[in-house]
Amino acid sequence: MLEKPPLTMKKLIRVTAAVLISIVVLAALAAVFINIRGIPTYAPQSGDLKVMITPERVARGEKLSTVLCANCHADPQTGKLTGRQMLEAGDQFGELHSQNITADKHYGIGRWTDWEIYYLLRTGIKRDGTYAPPYMAKLPHMADEDVYSIIAYLRSNKPAVKAAKIEDIPCNPSFLTKFLCFIQFKPLPLPQEKIGLPDTNNMKELGKYLAINLDCWTCHSADFKTMNVMFPEKTPGFFGGGNKLIDLEGHELISLNLTPDKETGIGTWTEEQFIDAIKYGKIKGQQALRYPMLPYTQLTQTEAKAIYTYLQNIPAIKNKVERPLW
Repeated sequence: MLEKPPLTMKKLIRVTAAVLISIVVLAALAAVFINIRGIPTYAPQSGDLKVMITPERVARGEKLSTVLCANCHADPQTGKLTGRQMLEAGDQFGELHSQNITADKHYGIGRWTDWEIYYLLRTGIKRDGTYAPPYMAKLPHMADEDVYSIIAYLRSNKPAVKAAKIEDIPCNPSFLTKFLCFIQFKPLPLPQEKIGLPDTNNMKELGKYLAINLDCWTCHSADFKTMNVMFPEKTPGFFGGGNKLIDLEGHELISLNLTPDKETGIGTWTEEQFIDAIKYGKIKGQQALRYPMLPYTQLTQTEAKAIYTYLQNIPAIKNKVERPLW
């Protein structure tokens, strides 16, 4: 049997070039496909859920929604959850607008069932099957009772969620957003077991619950693009800061390092200093917080202490973040 003659250098170059061209063409076609198709859609799962509305749930839901939902959905002029343009993530994800989540049946979520709201909060899939991209917070780890409380609040007659005839402005997601939704960020699985409330006597457990479920970790980790929503503590740069944010004047801000590193984090902060910062926006009498982070006045002293306790017990990351002067 005759052996094949070895490839000459010219043939090798031609073969290599053909392979590279094929890869480039396939990548270009994939990019065109992703850009045209847009954010993926999925078949939503049907379910039956009816949340009992109680004063206690409405009060709890209002507190959670004020800290979590209102940050993105509240109109700064009216305070109603009718949506707004979201500038804080810059333009890397495109032109972003949060949606009207008041009780209006045409422009808001007045026709949504309790299950559809629950399913969106847990998985990221809307009632029409549209996937909510990574810039919308998902709640796969929140206790069932707290999710029910948010739903109860959205069903209440509180001023912020009363029906408002404000039409949504559609988002114009960037190619990066579409690409990430195809390869990395997917719908989350529904919890298969009941998720209970944290032990309020265990400060570290309570602090972890709050720091994760109030979405603090997403801004204070390294990059929105590398979030691990199902396992937040595996996120690169978890609470180490360095994420790029934009304030209302268009200035770029870098999120601060909240790990217990003594040189670049909050390892030398006292409990009192942390509480003053997170609840009142002050540190040693100076301004501690800048938009998009606002003081969490709704937190109790115990809750603020719990978050501090948790942050003091996560792995330290050495990452110096310079504070802007304005």
